[in-house]
Amino acid sequence: MAGVPLLDGGPLVTGPLADLPDEELTVLDLADRLLNRGVVITGEATISVAGVDLIYLGLNVLLTAVETIAQKEARESNAREKDARPE
Repeated sequence: MAGVPLLDGGPLVTGPLADLPDEELTVLDLADRLLNRGVVITGEATISVAGVDLIYLGLNVLLTAVETIAQKEARESNAREKDARPE
């Protein structure tokens, strides 16, 4: 899984994303890649007053195309059917 450090002055991208070739992408190309592969965005925030936590917000978002999910489910279903067949 790739990480993106925010304020530590380290590399902007680490892990598998750092191995990708440097190339310029348009916003449309980037959106197409994200929707075809899918991306999970996670985050959290705590709102506190005088050191007392009042509200905790957790965020888990899956961003992908519906077609991508349908294709993955079809592949998994076919794999389960193959495993269930007697030889």
